[in-house]
Amino acid sequence: MSISLIDRVFKLQAHGTTVKTEIIAGLTTFAAMSYILIVNPSILGLSGMPVAGLITVTALAACLGTLLMAAFTNYPIALAPGMGLNAFFAFTICLTREIPWEAALGIVFWNGVLFLLLSVTGVRTKIAEAIPAALKIGVQCGIGLFIAFIGLKNAGLIVDNPATLVSLGNMSDPAVLLALAGIILTVVLIIKRVTGAILISIIVLTLIGAITPSGDGYLTSAPEAVIGLPESASDTFLAMDIWYPIENFAQTWDLIFALMFVNMFDTIGTLIGVSRRAKLLDENGKLPKIGGAMSADAAASVVGAGLGTSPVTSYVESAAGVSAGGRTGLTAVVVAICFVLALFLTPLMKVIPLMATTPALVMVGIFMMDSIRQIDFDDIASLATATIALLAMPLTFSISEGIALGFITYVGIKVGTGKFKEVSLITYLMAAVFVLRYVFDLK
Repeated sequence: MSISLIDRVFKLQAHGTTVKTEIIAGLTTFAAMSYILIVNPSILGLSGMPVAGLITVTALAACLGTLLMAAFTNYPIALAPGMGLNAFFAFTICLTREIPWEAALGIVFWNGVLFLLLSVTGVRTKIAEAIPAALKIGVQCGIGLFIAFIGLKNAGLIVDNPATLVSLGNMSDPAVLLALAGIILTVVLIIKRVTGAILISIIVLTLIGAITPSGDGYLTSAPEAVIGLPESASDTFLAMDIWYPIENFAQTWDLIFALMFVNMFDTIGTLIGVSRRAKLLDENGKLPKIGGAMSADAAASVVGAGLGTSPVTSYVESAAGVSAGGRTGLTAVVVAICFVLALFLTPLMKVIPLMATTPALVMVGIFMMDSIRQIDFDDIASLATATIALLAMPLTFSISEGIALGFITYVGIKVGTGKFKEVSLITYLMAAVFVLRYVFDLK
């Protein structure tokens, strides 16, 4: 493809950018979000999914989702299996509800289909506007705490305790100490604005683990090769049970809703934030192609379910590429190509120890907690709603329970204080449904 053709396809001149700038931006975005190739398989593997091939699934889902965004919108926004959504898949759906991973993929599929229908019709935006801001903030912060908690638990920094529920782990364990050091290193690199800070910390911990004794060997085992062919994704490809959510709707409706709820606000927040930095918003502060962007996001989740992964969503790390000058879908195409090329490094990624992923999980949690500053601390109703939602998620080990308790708390406070007119019909309905679910134990 010639430079002139590329310029016409992606409208580079109209956006004040060049092929070179877009390539650099794409490489920058990939470096910032490539940690998902390591972290997503480590989380999904806990659900009982066959670990072999999950790196391939993650890369293909990210590649296809990102290409959909480029095709639908020409925006420099990359997609991949979402952090928080993968934790919801593994811990809430599979481990807490004890739903088989094949059925969980069916839930992801229907979530994507519903998401797509709402996006195409424009209903999705109306639902988002009807949900109280305090609940949105509480959910985002709660997911952040939940992800960070999982990271600390995986590293052994936090362990269970029959007297206090949780307590500090064995701080003399080399893996625990390395995980803590990795968290500090990642934060330092982020503060210094080092591109790919999370990936760098994973690599550093993996290398140190290769010389750190553990049992009969080392924390990091030696790779079989440096470069190799990608592993087959046949174990998860089209393995989803799409009929399970329909046949067991009474037990799965809230999971589908929770996935949609989390994905909706995560996507909208990411799109607006990244687009503002890329100066893609119009004079009214709105994103011109938000319908296409959300449709791409929803379609990517359907594709991801078919491949065998949790919902695919827009990544805030796209802002790194935007900061490097990325303005069009060419940036996204470069990211997609990088995900495919990275598959040939699968042998190296397979030996990364679990403790090396802790800094990534904790850092993502910290980023998601950033929105807590938006809470109106003078409004006790808003503060209480957000606090209940964000505390419930890590403490119940369930994102859906945090959402449910947040809805109930908000409506209860508003009705109790005589401000029932401030509550939208959608919020009333959701609170009522969640109350009924608890009363009749519909789980």
